[in-house]
Amino acid sequence: LQIETKGSFTGIGIEISLKDGILTVVSPIEGTPAYKAGLKANDKILKIEGKTTKNMTLIESVKLLRGAKGTDVTISIYRAGWRRLKDITLTRDVIPIQSVRSRILEDGYGYIRVSNFQNKTTFELEKALRELEKGKGLKGLVLDLRSNPGGLLDQAVKVADVFLEKGLVVYTDGRIEEQKMRFEAHPNKHSHNYPIVVLVNEGSASASEIVAGALQDHKRAIILGVQTFGKGSVQTIIPLEDGSAVRLTTARYYTPNGRSIQAKGIEPDIEVPYTLLEKPKEKDKIFHFPTERDLEGHLLNENEPIEDDLSSVKDKKDKPKAVDSEVDNEETQPPPMDNQLEEAVRILKAWAIFKQVK
Repeated sequence: LQIETKGSFTGIGIEISLKDGILTVVSPIEGTPAYKAGLKANDKILKIEGKTTKNMTLIESVKLLRGAKGTDVTISIYRAGWRRLKDITLTRDVIPIQSVRSRILEDGYGYIRVSNFQNKTTFELEKALRELEKGKGLKGLVLDLRSNPGGLLDQAVKVADVFLEKGLVVYTDGRIEEQKMRFEAHPNKHSHNYPIVVLVNEGSASASEIVAGALQDHKRAIILGVQTFGKGSVQTIIPLEDGSAVRLTTARYYTPNGRSIQAKGIEPDIEVPYTLLEKPKEKDKIFHFPTERDLEGHLLNENEPIEDDLSSVKDKKDKPKAVDSEVDNEETQPPPMDNQLEEAVRILKAWAIFKQVK
């Protein structure tokens, strides 16, 4: 848990969860040992170094998967349709988690992807903006928060602040006074007054929802994609003597307009389900994520009715009982050509045309 925001760790490069007590791959990270070995979402890890993972906690599993760079770990996996387990030996490596990537999509239109919120995310974002704004500047920007699981609250606030001049970014409300906090935007030295489209999906959670919600409430950006994860709870990490940590929910996040995103998420201004614009290659990933509502024991939204959990072990829609990661976030980018990104650029171009209309 404490490695999530540090920017790198040593392991095999997968995000894992527990589904009915079975260790399950949520997703591999692009370019990592797990990715290169062909591990896929929903693969079941039934053994690690010959030890059964049945009734094994996530913390215990993570400890077995991580290790020194260059050392090997053998896992036994089962995939739907297979008749038997397959043993895969992976060599552990340093897994870098690059927070910010950027490029020019075409003349005057920039693209920045934030994969998670680490210590240097705002610094990297501002550096990327300076590079994109060189020369004639930008006509518009696509901020890609798809598959961004969150990270540091202060970085989320600072990222939103980059694009806001004033006003509330987010506030928290909890059971005790110390949990009630407000975070405000401040005037910026450098104005980024071009139009922005923010891309989100089911994997956009927590800190990324704070950014999307703030920009949406202030009408600073158009949110495009599908409804986000809905992780609107404040969590505190308490270190334990054995080196592990416990994550406790202590409060909730609210957008500037007072919307709780817990178990509901941010609804996009323009809903566009994700599809590829070209035949996917084997390496391309189709993103599908469980939402906060799917997690057992999740906090309800204030307006959400309480329902009985009717899930069963054999149900194809089994609810994951917990989520943690050997690798602490999913960094794989969507393929370069996808309909959401194309639609975002189309909107920015139309925006520029309408500004010229008198």
